[in-house]
Amino acid sequence: MSRIGVAFDKARADGRAVLVGCMPAGFPTVEGSIAAMTAMVEAGVDVIEVEIPYSDPVMDGPVIQKASDIALAGGVRTRDTLRVIEAVAATGAPVVTMTYWNPVERYGVDAFARDLASAGGTGLVTPDLIPEEAGEWLAASDAYGLDRTFLVSPSSTDARLAMTVEHCRGFVYATAIMGVTGARAKTSDAAPILVSRTREVTDLPVGVGLGVGTGAQAGTVAGYADGVIVGSALIRCLLDAPDEASGLAALRALSGELAEGVRNPTR
Repeated sequence: MSRIGVAFDKARADGRAVLVGCMPAGFPTVEGSIAAMTAMVEAGVDVIEVEIPYSDPVMDGPVIQKASDIALAGGVRTRDTLRVIEAVAATGAPVVTMTYWNPVERYGVDAFARDLASAGGTGLVTPDLIPEEAGEWLAASDAYGLDRTFLVSPSSTDARLAMTVEHCRGFVYATAIMGVTGARAKTSDAAPILVSRTREVTDLPVGVGLGVGTGAQAGTVAGYADGVIVGSALIRCLLDAPDEASGLAALRALSGELAEGVRNPTR
């Protein structure tokens, strides 16, 4: 079983959901991103999703875009991301990588899978790669024992849903809304239906992302999903802070609030 699978099983045994916290590598700096993700783990985040900064995202909202722009302006590259993954994996938390496909293709798919596995990464979330076009990645992930997480959405047909989850390993990423990332005042009404539909065609855990920003919202999503995925709200802690120390303090506080939320699901 994958390390992600172990984390989901442990959480399920505890009667709660997994908390996945997302942060771009290299934001605000390479060392700063390592410190941020380590603080998230220490505050109760179960799984860290390290995003490879990318200049032309299709799913990221303005908060993640701004953080990625800062990282790219600072010169972060894919090899820096691998160093971040290695450092964060050393905390003992499972580390999954979210990336658009172009950086992996430029690096070399087999070489990237090899180096990701060597760094301690568990696999990839690939928002712009669909299973029909993922032959090279499917082969490389099999060769190096990596998970692969494709996305399903409220607009996915039943046939599309079944085909997509058939190619997933580790967990399935259910996008709660039709749109880009970003914390919202209200969680999605479509997400519970999507999770239910997904569970009809797979035994894999289902994580819900897009829109969660508070402990109460995390508790709501944890009431029907196996995982709660949070990015923009955590990143904003650093973006809005006047200095690094206060940013890390805010990040720890929100991580703890979200961790409390998934440990007390609303059912």
